[in-house]
Amino acid sequence: MTRLIIAAAALSFISFSAAQAQDFSAEQRAACKVDYDQFCKGTMPGGGRVLACLSKNNDKLSAACKKVVADASKK
Repeated sequence: MTRLIIAAAALSFISFSAAQAQDFSAEQRAACKVDYDQFCKGTMPGGGRVLACLSKNNDKLSAACKKVVADASKK
């Protein structure tokens, strides 16, 4: 029974993380890929962590990624 509860909780977490990762469109992810790889590579997607990492490094981001971060922060 305990294993079933743990498995259900893990599946819920994975599903939630995947949904959060889809907050960025393909174009937005492409605009920030180099910046993500350089500044946030170890950041696990989900829960706004990638956006927070990119925001923290905003002064170092490319112009295209800065726009993505600014637009996402308005939401």
